[in-house]
Amino acid sequence: MDELLQHLVNALILGSTYALLGIGLTLIFGIMRVVNFTHGELYALGAYAVFFLEVSLGVNFFLALVLAVIIGCAVGAAIEFVLLRPLLDADIDTTMLVMIGAWIVMQNTELFYWGGVSKAIMTPFPDEPLQVGPIFVSWLRLMINRTKLGKAMRATFQDRDTAALMGVNIKGIYTATFAIGSGLAAAAGALLGPVFLVTPSMGDLASLKAFAIVILGGLGNITGATLGGFILAFVEEIGAGYISSGYRDAMGFLIIIIVLLFKPTGLFARAERIG
Repeated sequence: MDELLQHLVNALILGSTYALLGIGLTLIFGIMRVVNFTHGELYALGAYAVFFLEVSLGVNFFLALVLAVIIGCAVGAAIEFVLLRPLLDADIDTTMLVMIGAWIVMQNTELFYWGGVSKAIMTPFPDEPLQVGPIFVSWLRLMINRTKLGKAMRATFQDRDTAALMGVNIKGIYTATFAIGSGLAAAAGALLGPVFLVTPSMGDLASLKAFAIVILGGLGNITGATLGGFILAFVEEIGAGYISSGYRDAMGFLIIIIVLLFKPTGLFARAERIG
């Protein structure tokens, strides 16, 4: 029973960070209808930003976390302005190819500047975990779980011409949306970077998990993405604890296959009007 409680606590803490990843990705898709293949690299950027600010510039750890999120928002806004805005009326295939290219460029830029050697981020927290009865929780993971998510306003404009007639700045909304989604990905990387080692390829698995969370929750559904993050974390923790830690990541994707077989639109997908 004590072991099960420990796994449940771990899943709750990890799920809060997975939710950050999923919300950022589904927010961008729900409003812009863009599949953001750079999401994992923005996650890695958040971790590298904390490492650079803390180690190279001597910035306080907590301030580095805040600055990492701001950097993620700024880079996301730049990606939307430079790459996506000129493709506002382009077909989805062109947009996907451009985003895949941006993903490759970002990952190789990280590899060029920081090399392939793993980096460790130092934290001000003690090494000894906090013990509450039979449950042990590291101080860093406890901080991650206490991080609050801001409420996001969601608006979808299916007809751009109608929205323009209403005086809505569609381009500004898209830039803000991509910036917020990117900032959430960077926040997840900044929070999990100190827990795990920071590498240029860390965004690949994070990107796969973000897409898995969105698939579980239903495309464009923020509530579904939040719940999907906790479901994925729970399945991974139980699989690692009672089957094998070597199959930790595989267990999450196994549950996705099962969900897609019985509910292809996701567990919490909402019905949409077509036509």
